Amino acid sequence: MSAYLISALPVLAGYLMGSIPFGLLLARTKNVDPRRVGSGNIGATNVLRSAGKLPALLTLLADGLKGAAAVGLARLAGLDPFWQGLAGLAAVVGHCLPVFLKFKGGKGVATGLGVICAYAPLMGVAGLAVWILTAAVSRYSSLSALSAFALMPVAGFLLGAGKAKILIVVVLFAFILWTHRGNVTRLLGGTERKIGEREKTA
Repeated sequence: MSAYLISALPVLAGYLMGSIPFGLLLARTKNVDPRRVGSGNIGATNVLRSAGKLPALLTLLADGLKGAAAVGLARLAGLDPFWQGLAGLAAVVGHCLPVFLKFKGGKGVATGLGVICAYAPLMGVAGLAVWILTAAVSRYSSLSALSAFALMPVAGFLLGAGKAKILIVVVLFAFILWTHRGNVTRLLGGTERKIGEREKTA
């Protein structure tokens, strides 16, 4: 078996782990399908709107852990930091474009934070701090996520992280920005919903 194939297997495993729709499974314990509520995605923010605090908290933890697990698996396989990062990126892609849900998933925030906390812990801590602070002040989940992921490459540079790690985090930020393109439009237009805010009904 070639070295590239051996390296690719944990990346494929990362994608499959990322594709596990924890948000959907946990929301269904409340007889709710988050794909039919709010933003229609399976991430923790929309689970909070549709199914409540406990399923949302468990979704946040499970989605973060699957990102961390993808990096951990690649590390256990003896892969270098670049391939570990690719495995983490694959988990985020799997969460956002899950094969089990016809490629319609979440937006990758919790999974991405789990990846970074396992891949480059100091960058992850910096990102989490920015997310918490921005969420507390603005109560916009999307703005908090974008602020956190935008800061992490800067934090990596200041902390002296290697080029491979900074590159992976930059790519991750670009992907998170793409998944939040609709949120950016709503933020600019003043129509973005805040954390925990349900859809307005007539």
